[in-house]
Amino acid sequence: MEEEIKEIKSFDIKVWLKLRKFFKQYLSQLIGIVAFMLISAFIDVALPLFQSYAVDNFIVNNSTEGLNKFAILYFLVISLQVITVYIFVRLAITVEMRLGYDLRQSIFMHLQSLSLSYYNTTPVGYIMSRVLSDTNKIGSMIAWGLVDVIWSIAYVIGVFIAMMILNYKLALLIIVSIPLMVIITMFFQKRMLIESRNLRKINSKMTGDFNEGITGARTSKTLVIEHLNLKEFKKSTNDLEFTSIKLARLNAVFIPIIVFFGSATTAIVLARGGYLAMNDLMKLGTLSAFISYAIGIFEPIQQLARIFSEVISLQANIERVTEILEKEPLIKDSEQVLEKYGDNINPKKENWEEIKGDIEFRNVTFKYPDGDEEILNNFNLFIPAGTNVAIVGETGAGKSTLVNLACRFYEPTEGQVFIDGKDYRERSQLWLHSNIGYVLQNPHLFSGTIKENIRYGNLNASDAEIEKAAKIVSVDEIIKKLEFGYDSQVGEGGDKLSTGEKQLISIARAILANPKIFVLDEATSSIDTQTETHLQEGINYLLKGRTSFIIAHRLSTIKKADLILAVRNGKVVEQGTHLQLINKKGYYYNLYTKQYEEEKTFEVLK
Repeated sequence: MEEEIKEIKSFDIKVWLKLRKFFKQYLSQLIGIVAFMLISAFIDVALPLFQSYAVDNFIVNNSTEGLNKFAILYFLVISLQVITVYIFVRLAITVEMRLGYDLRQSIFMHLQSLSLSYYNTTPVGYIMSRVLSDTNKIGSMIAWGLVDVIWSIAYVIGVFIAMMILNYKLALLIIVSIPLMVIITMFFQKRMLIESRNLRKINSKMTGDFNEGITGARTSKTLVIEHLNLKEFKKSTNDLEFTSIKLARLNAVFIPIIVFFGSATTAIVLARGGYLAMNDLMKLGTLSAFISYAIGIFEPIQQLARIFSEVISLQANIERVTEILEKEPLIKDSEQVLEKYGDNINPKKENWEEIKGDIEFRNVTFKYPDGDEEILNNFNLFIPAGTNVAIVGETGAGKSTLVNLACRFYEPTEGQVFIDGKDYRERSQLWLHSNIGYVLQNPHLFSGTIKENIRYGNLNASDAEIEKAAKIVSVDEIIKKLEFGYDSQVGEGGDKLSTGEKQLISIARAILANPKIFVLDEATSSIDTQTETHLQEGINYLLKGRTSFIIAHRLSTIKKADLILAVRNGKVVEQGTHLQLINKKGYYYNLYTKQYEEEKTFEVLK
């Protein structure tokens, strides 16, 4: 989902200062751009004076005396301009590319430190837009906007000075028309900026519709809603066409007005200057220079108006980027912990203690950051290392809350969680997460081969170890049937494989990581019964000696769990072994018997 750009109507230096640490790195390049743009503007102002001299001394006098020296000097000036342009273009490109790179790098690194809750509440499109679109626009505007501003200001001032020196009366005729020109330019630029923003919003929506139409093509075909998708996409394209035409019409009116003013001013200069030249009150070369200035002075004024509008618009992009950079992680390690254990980017693994897997919830009270209701209240539970804990409950009951707390994806509102007898806030998040194997209900595979995806569990694993992990979860036979075996591409997000196959590969990946704490979040829900039987044998073997949490959908798979926690409405209402809870004939008993009857009915219908 693309967030709409905020409507900012005035320049605010505070917004720009948020990026000062990035600007400081390129201060020398920015100073270089300013210096060489001033030289370039000075040369642009001086060229009509060369023209004036040539007309008066060579054309009017019908003489070539001194032409060689003039040509050499002119050639040197043009050469200087070429060198100047080359240098400032190179500097501007450097600033544009490196500033954009630094912003993207900083955002990406900061995103790695943000808590899981941020990704649960923030759309992917929102993040992608800032990482790619906004950073590119900032880099481009800082580099080339500075180029245009410095040249335009310097050129306009230089032209005014040159004209006043040559003939102040004729200069005043041109200067008088400037305020009206500025007013018209600002009027049109403001409206064109609004329509450009609207165009960008519509284009973002159309891109989203297009993306959704492709990624959801299978669902669209099964639901036979292609006509609805087409209708929605057609509306977006119609809006895009309408806004594009509206913007084009504004340009179609604005450009002729600018051309008219330029032509009218040139006509005034020609009329008045021609009269003066005919009466020997002005040299013909001076008139020639004035005509060049009259034609050229309006472009930088338009440019300044355009850049001013874009600078104001860019403030929204800067705020969107800095909003991410200023976002504080919900879960943070203390300075003492970072000093000892390092962070996610630079871990100090030599200080990491060996983990056994004892987990204790001590007087834990918890509510989600965006919620008011307490999910846990003064909750206590000790899980010895090697214990197999199953968490059951209806859909949406809150089964993942305990696991999220144990894995430190969230922290208790009150109370403490201990790992091996020590508050886990006294050790780094990376230390804990490196010892957790987590298999999701909807697993994600990275683009690449099956072998590469399994190896993510342990980057130093050999091919033999990868194949052994695949064999434990009974996915090796499936892989061998593929044309390229373990070197088969999984596609974007694993879309070339079935959901069940993706789950098996993600479990093999977790097995290869050899974690001390293992979490299976309904990881067998998309696997057929026969495969699940083989898989269960591998999982049972794997879970021996490891603390494990199984968020179960099929209750028949967790009967041998050491501890079962029954969750209802976000709270643990029962806990015990399978037999204890069955004999209790409470919530768990009702869940189990209901599911058992449904499975029996399904078997009969088959």
